[in-house]
This record gives sequence, C-alpha cells and structure tokens, in this order.
Amino acid sequence: MGLTDLTTDQLRRAVALKEQIESLEHQLGSLLNGGGAVGARRGAPRGRRGGRRTMSAAARARIAAAQRARWARQRSGSKGTTAGPRKRRRMSAAARARIAAAQRARWARVRGGG
Repeated sequence: MGLTDLTTDQLRRAVALKEQIESLEHQLGSLLNGGGAVGARRGAPRGRRGGRRTMSAAARARIAAAQRARWARQRSGSKGTTAGPRKRRRMSAAARARIAAAQRARWARVRGGG
C-alpha cells in the first residue's frame, strides 16, 4: 500500500503519529543529553553520516609520504612489504619430455579417430 492509496483520514492520522514520534524523540533527547534533539542535525539521514568526510592536512601528508615510500621501494626492487615481480620457474627437461609425449599421444588419438 503506497501513499497514493491512502485516504485523507489515514494521511491525517499518519501525520499526527509522525509529529507525536518527533515530539517523543525530542523529549528523549532532552532527557539523555540535556537538550536538543536525538539527531545532532534536524533532517539528517538516520544511521548514516551526511556530507563528505574531511581529512586534516597532516593526515594527508602522512598518507602521501607512505605512498611515496611504497613507490620508491617498488622502483628500487627491494624486498619490502610490497610484492615484487616473481622469479620465473624453470621446468626440468624430464617434465618437458613427459608433457610433450602426452601431447603427442593426444594428437595421435585425435588424428586416429579415437
């Protein structure tokens, strides 16, 4: 049932209930924190912070310095916390021969019809 399906009497009742809830929230806020509403800002979305977060210049500088250090470590190739390029693994001659033999057998089956 949406708002468009409500009668005018039901809408009036809903508005009265909402005003009563807001009044009770205001009273509760006054009791708990010595004044003001429960939400710090009126009309703010409940449960989520509105607006954008701000970061101090010092925090931004620390983050930038840490990132520059990570880039420097990666460029120098040192063993730090960042994972560098892995060494290529070498396959033994015996393993290569086994794989080649298995592949030749597969192709023989395909060409031979099964």
